[in-house]
Amino acid sequence: MKVLVIGNGGREHSIIWKLSKSPNVEKIYCTIGNAGIFKQAEVLNIDVNDFVSLSYFATQKKIDYTFVGPEVPLAKGIVDYFNSKNLKIFGPSKKGAMLESSKAFAKDFMKKYGIRTAEYSAFDDFKSAHNFLKSWEDNKKIVVKADGLAAGKGVVMCQNKQEAEDAVKAMMQDKVFGDSGTKIVFEEWLEGEEVSVLVFTDGKHFSIMPPAQDHKRVGDGDTGLNTGGMGAYAPAPIATPELIKSINDDILPKILTGFQKEKIDYKGVLYIGFMIVKGQPYVLEFNCRFGDPETEAILPLLETDLSDIVVHILEGRLNEIDIKWSNKASVCVVLSSGGYPEKYDTGIPIYGLDKISEDEAIVFHAGTAKDLENEPVTSGGRVIAMTSVAEDIKSAIDKVYKAVEKVKFMKMHYRKDIAQRALKNG
Repeated sequence: MKVLVIGNGGREHSIIWKLSKSPNVEKIYCTIGNAGIFKQAEVLNIDVNDFVSLSYFATQKKIDYTFVGPEVPLAKGIVDYFNSKNLKIFGPSKKGAMLESSKAFAKDFMKKYGIRTAEYSAFDDFKSAHNFLKSWEDNKKIVVKADGLAAGKGVVMCQNKQEAEDAVKAMMQDKVFGDSGTKIVFEEWLEGEEVSVLVFTDGKHFSIMPPAQDHKRVGDGDTGLNTGGMGAYAPAPIATPELIKSINDDILPKILTGFQKEKIDYKGVLYIGFMIVKGQPYVLEFNCRFGDPETEAILPLLETDLSDIVVHILEGRLNEIDIKWSNKASVCVVLSSGGYPEKYDTGIPIYGLDKISEDEAIVFHAGTAKDLENEPVTSGGRVIAMTSVAEDIKSAIDKVYKAVEKVKFMKMHYRKDIAQRALKNG
């Protein structure tokens, strides 16, 4: 079986790593790639949004299926395009991807199908949004979200009305998120703890993955700016068996009903971000693909052949495969460039990766490239994601940080408290 993976980050490296372990996969191709991906896949120089070239390549090479990693090509309709060419592709249709590409669409979907979520209001012009805030209490908290895709950074948690007004101006007038902030969503501030629940789905059936918890803030103790994610761990103790049962019995069937009634073709992964408020799960957001870095924490726990799961989903037979997961725990720590998520340097040599065995930690490359001597250098904000698996969270934490100490590059930054919440909740 020949597979094409679209994307070039840590998420895609972890997907390729897992697919490469399948006895049914003989060849993997990947768009652009990074300094780690080339070891397990043939890297192509085709842009992820060049649907014509990608579909031509898939046809010429007789690719059995294409696996889409990032959200942008999904939001632009790559699945619809490939389907029109009779090419098999793993991911939701453009309409399905709107659950991520438009926060207003997602909130309306949740409201329509009775899915528990925070109260909200959406506006597509600055004056209306500004008028809405006029009646807001000065010191009352509120969440402001850019409606469109913003690389995980389009959410501002505002402590008071002034911060909300500043956020609206930044999004709608200053265009800090480009066109993604043309429309905004005000959302009720929920107090609680977040957890990510990812599911495989063929549009008719769901299969839940181990719940994970991401660390968005750049600094220890959840301080500093929001990032794409500084680390993750799974399973998250906050997602108790009772909570998972509630999600499985109440929320997921409502999502499936919505898919069917809205005629949404969804064959892929649905990421559901929850806020747990007094033991009740509220949906904060949907992502239409594997999360990053949750994927790097979750996939090392998957015991079933990932390629086999993909084939069952594409054939609408997800209910016919018994997906098995390890009962161990995993912790993923992201090594980032100094200055991320703001300005940072690239092209910095990375040392020590060759000293780490997979038994110690699995090294997933994200923002890396190869220099003229084929040695790894930094090429992005989030550079490396390192994941260790152990019998329990505490052992996985100790194991991964011991491996992290072997890696060095100038101005390297990482959080020292990944998964500490799990110890408190456990």
